[in-house]
Order: sequence, then C-alpha cells, then structure tokens
Amino acid sequence: MLRFFVADSLDLLARLPDRSVGVVVTSPPYNLGIRYRTYRDTLPRRDYLAWTDAWVRQVARVLGPAGSLFLNVGAKPTDPWTAMDVAQAVRPHLHLQNTIHWVKSIAIDREAAGEGTGLDRDLAVGHYKPINSERFLNDCHEFVFHFSPTGRTPLDRRAIGVPYQDTSNIGRWRAAAGGLRCRGNTWFIPYETIQSREKDRPHPATFPPRMPEFCLRLHGLARVGLVVDPFLGLGSTAVACATLGVDFVGIDLDRSYVEEAEARVRRAIAGSPRLDFGEPEPARQPHDRSAGTARHGQPRSPRGSRRRMNDR
Repeated sequence: MLRFFVADSLDLLARLPDRSVGVVVTSPPYNLGIRYRTYRDTLPRRDYLAWTDAWVRQVARVLGPAGSLFLNVGAKPTDPWTAMDVAQAVRPHLHLQNTIHWVKSIAIDREAAGEGTGLDRDLAVGHYKPINSERFLNDCHEFVFHFSPTGRTPLDRRAIGVPYQDTSNIGRWRAAAGGLRCRGNTWFIPYETIQSREKDRPHPATFPPRMPEFCLRLHGLARVGLVVDPFLGLGSTAVACATLGVDFVGIDLDRSYVEEAEARVRRAIAGSPRLDFGEPEPARQPHDRSAGTARHGQPRSPRGSRRRMNDR
C-alpha cells in the first residue's frame, strides 16, 4: 500500500510505532537557499542542524534493528561543509555504515577506459548545472549516506551488482559465482532528459527514481518491510516502491508536491492492481480529507513552532 500525507514530518514520524519501519530513503532540504514553493531554505545553521537532529532522532526510533536510513545530501561550492555537517548531526543516533557517491555526470577518456570497452572516442554522459567560476569545479555528485542502528545491517550487494569485465576469474572465486560483483560506493545515475522544467520536474531539487530503487535493492527487498520518505517532494521514492511492490509512506508540507507525487506513481504503474492509496493507523486525524484516493493529514509545525521545513 502507498500512503501520502500533507503534514509536518516531525509530527507524523512521532505517530509511528517504535521499530515499525524497515528503510527510510530521503533527501531533506539542504539549507542552501533553494527556492521552494512553501519554505524559505535559509535557516541559521544552528537551527537547521537542531531540526536535523530532531527528525533523525525520530527516524532512529522507528527504524527496526536491521533497518537502513539512506540520506541524500548535497552541498554547493561556497558552502562545502553542508553534507558533512548533516552527517555529523546523525552521528549521535545512528551508525554511518556506508558512504555512497551519487555521480550525476562523468567524463571517461577512451584511453583510460581501455580497448575492452569498445569506446571509439572520449565519453561525457549525464547532466549537471555548470558553474561559471575561476575557483570552483562543476559539481557533478552528491552524497548518499547509509546509516543503520548498529552498523551491522546485512546488505544484498549483488542485487545491484555489475558483471565482471574479465569473466576468466569467475570460476576461481566463490563470491563471483553469479557473474556479478559488488557495484561499490560510486553510483552513476543521471537525470532523465526533460523538455520543460516547470512541467516535467516542478520541484527545485529531486533525485531520479533509480537512486531509491538502488537503495532498496541493496538493503534487500525481502527485508524492506515499510519504507518511509519524510520529505516526499515529487515522489521518486514512492515511484521506486510502487514499481518494486513495497509498502510506502510519504510526507510533505506542500500539497502540490504530494499531488504531483501521486500522479507520477499512477503514471509509472498505470493499471497495476496493487496500486492502493490509504492512510496508516498511527497518523489518523479527525480532520483528514481525501485528495483523489489518497489521504492527507493537515500540516502542523513541530513543537508549536511556526517554522516549517519542506522537502527537496
């Protein structure tokens, strides 16, 4: 079942039972001045990190003993510490088990790739936002931090494995018997080419559905259980869960983003008999109203504060 909420993530996470979630895949606002519809992304750093500590504390509570938090965080050249500061804010609550580099664009020299690849020219693939600067390089990657309660969560590494380039060694190594090796911690996942930013990607910062799909497959689909994204945005994690047949709860303060996420899921798996939108018991509120076939809780700021955090 796929469930969507227009709500404050802290409010809704607080309603979920302890150890009821298998995986969280999310990307919160980076506090880098990104222009969202309903949130001004320029909090004082201390307030932003205090808010990060608060929602991560709730995630640590609801994660199962062998759960995973896959946390996507970026930065910008003039503020390069953002991702590291966020990772440090998680440190009191969860163990950093893996650091994954999401590569959006890469250049491969034909000579360096070797003759076995069959390249007839140098290759540059992917998308990035170019930087006009004499000081900084174009930023072609973001972090995906993999946290877990103990640092010992087992992974299905070959679920996103890649074939061996040299198959002659497969028979020698027991671990290579399936013909696949661990992909490693560098994931090249480019954005899909779009014609209109406003129409095709009406959100200032989002990740492709293949990224959360990799995270879920790596965690192990048989052990995923319930997946939660506290900062839903356009619903890339929801799309991945729908196509993989995984139960999902998504939360965002912006109703337009939630509605677009629902629409993306419906387009992705049109006609699927499993597509079912509903509401989890822990978050039931007397004033909920439906939008389409999904339920939405009314937004409420954490601890009575008027400040609201929105998803990326």
